[in-house]
Amino acid sequence: MQRSGLKPEAGEPSARPYQWNLLAWAALVGVLTGLAVVGFHELLGFINNGLFGPFVDGLLSFGRAQPPQPPLELPPLPPDTGTPLKALLQVGLGGLGFLPPPPAAPQPAALPVSLLPDWIRLWPVVVVPTLGGLAVGLLRRYGGELGPGLPSLMAMADGALPAQPRLPLLRLLGASVSLGSGASLGPEGPSVESGGNLGLWVALRGGLSPQSQKALVAAGVAAGLAAGFKAPIAGVFFAFEGSFSAIQGRPSLRAVLVAAVASSLVTQLLLGDTPILRLPAYEVRSPLELPLYLGLGLVASLMSWALVSLLAAGRSERLQTWLAKLPPGVPTAVGGACVGLIALGFPQVLGVGYDTVEALLGSNGGVPLLTLVVLLGVKLLATGISNATGFVGGGFAPALVLGAVLGNCYGQLLGESGLHLPVAEPPAYAMVGMAAVLAGSARAPLTALLLLFELTRDIRIVLPLMAAAGLSAALVERWQGLADPGLLGPDPIEEQRRRQLAALPVAEAFEPEAPLVLPAELAASQALRQLVDAHGHCLVVAEGSWVVGLVTLADLQRALNAEPRPSQTGTETTPKVHSMPTKPTMPKLIDCRRGDLVWLPLDAQLADLEDQLTPNGLRQVPVFDVQDARTAALPHGLPNPGLPVAALRGLASRDGMARALARSSSLVRNLAEADG
Repeated sequence: MQRSGLKPEAGEPSARPYQWNLLAWAALVGVLTGLAVVGFHELLGFINNGLFGPFVDGLLSFGRAQPPQPPLELPPLPPDTGTPLKALLQVGLGGLGFLPPPPAAPQPAALPVSLLPDWIRLWPVVVVPTLGGLAVGLLRRYGGELGPGLPSLMAMADGALPAQPRLPLLRLLGASVSLGSGASLGPEGPSVESGGNLGLWVALRGGLSPQSQKALVAAGVAAGLAAGFKAPIAGVFFAFEGSFSAIQGRPSLRAVLVAAVASSLVTQLLLGDTPILRLPAYEVRSPLELPLYLGLGLVASLMSWALVSLLAAGRSERLQTWLAKLPPGVPTAVGGACVGLIALGFPQVLGVGYDTVEALLGSNGGVPLLTLVVLLGVKLLATGISNATGFVGGGFAPALVLGAVLGNCYGQLLGESGLHLPVAEPPAYAMVGMAAVLAGSARAPLTALLLLFELTRDIRIVLPLMAAAGLSAALVERWQGLADPGLLGPDPIEEQRRRQLAALPVAEAFEPEAPLVLPAELAASQALRQLVDAHGHCLVVAEGSWVVGLVTLADLQRALNAEPRPSQTGTETTPKVHSMPTKPTMPKLIDCRRGDLVWLPLDAQLADLEDQLTPNGLRQVPVFDVQDARTAALPHGLPNPGLPVAALRGLASRDGMARALARSSSLVRNLAEADG
């Protein structure tokens, strides 16, 4: 066949038209996501400047006596490109001393005389978040479903849940009101979730295959983060590392790239190419500072753990059940009031907080350490309250703010305010702290590294970022476990599914066929033939009466593909030693086994099964009936000399888990219909 021709021969499989078709769909998802993010930012600015701005001005003028002379005409302020609630953030910030002061008056003039004490004059800081919380609560109650969150979208892409996307209009409206009224959350969560919903919605409307649906969901996720932060590279990595890292069958990289580029182009054309954060130039004093950045990674891991734990506590079933008993709108209104009360002393907890980040990055140790330490605590508290009470927003922005404050503290302790070491200024440690806290809390060190690199565009910052972000992510993963979603957090749909899995025993997911147990010395080619004949996915390796390993179909294929084979001329492909040919060694089954035997005890639940299947890339896991409590407590790993073959009870699979979940849901519906 002429390879240069345009048409393939008959019978030749061709994936090019399908691939080009998928890329076109991905570009459409990227454009739609970019337009949605642009509309989100415009709506956020309108709510802040068009609604809350005049409202706040009117509230601030209450109780003031006007001076006899005409009011002073100040020069016009530049356009506000910072976070919402600029008017509120300018109230009571003098005690912190790290935000820029107001412009100096050209002539002395008498200021309005307040008739109220200072703490009473700040009452709009409490009123505005309360009213915003009430509006968000009523929107959640009477506006309908906001659509599935990112964990549910991933479950839909993986086939664990039926695909039910929604256009992100209500979600973006709720996020605009939440952030515009002062909720201590970020805009990236709604942007990413909106992109994922748009990707799945487009895939369903286009009648695409399940694999293409997964690709477009990932494309929407990447497009949402790329548009929200104007960082396309970080968006691409987040789609694979942060959201779809544990899903079988990775989405198309080309589709994700196309969507991220398309959304970034849309946002840059309509919003400009100004970065979301203005970061200073990174300063390097000495390569010997690298161990100090590792110390910052250790401290950042503790902050990441605290943030993730607080968000998980706010999503707990017990607390949410109690909040659901209150009238509609009351939980979010109370949460807004609490955030407002905190903001009476620390207005920096309001809104996204990027103004605070930029101020900290421009402060070379001018902020008192005690003030920063207290700010860490109140920012954590305000974020937890905003998340638990139902405000709409993400966790990336709070993680960046906490990282900047923590890094500035750390830099001051190393420098003139503490150990007096010859190190870089606190802003350098603040930038690295942002990446370290984000990496640990989002379980995405590469995303955090590339995000800060795209914002700074300074190659010198890469090594400290790698050290701190990698250590922070590794430690938090060790403490929280692989199954913990971090900042993503399970949404209500995913939480309901996890509760169902936790209530079902692992035996409900057994495959009807008996596990295939083969001796360790069996040739890999023979094992592959038997596994294919049995239509299985994995087999158990045994030495005598002890199970010593687990081998999947992919493990056997890799071992056989790496086997040396003779050429068509009959010569051996293996190297010759002393001019004497050597016979290729045929791999045995024991050579194909995995490092650890991933297994579960018989008393485990389906939630434990999912926690073992997903991070290990498996479809089936052997289940043993062991009586030793110490052995049964092991989630994986192989006791010495192994597990007895007689204790093997079956293979619990992903398909069996889906069948068990479907049976459970059907039973619940039947019982509900019977009660009704």
